[in-house]
Amino acid sequence: MGPASLIYFSAVLVMSVACFVAYGWDKRCAVNGGRRLPESTLQLLALFGGWPGAIVGQKHFRHKTKKLSFLVVFWAVVVVHLAVVGSLAYATLM
Repeated sequence: MGPASLIYFSAVLVMSVACFVAYGWDKRCAVNGGRRLPESTLQLLALFGGWPGAIVGQKHFRHKTKKLSFLVVFWAVVVVHLAVVGSLAYATLM
């Protein structure tokens, strides 16, 4: 594993933890009637590598699992992220 891979996986780990915490915070605010995080913030955290943490947060907190418009954008973000990373990995290895 090269230095670029280590940096990437470290960034995904950090962003996933941040995304998981953000889902928990937003769920808590939703339950208590507090000020919520914008959906765009959750989507951006996922786009910047936090999508694994977002998936775990959605399942753990049962949050943002039924809003279809959010889920369509979220899964599009995951697919785009994986396509870009996969393309870069393929180009690097070939």
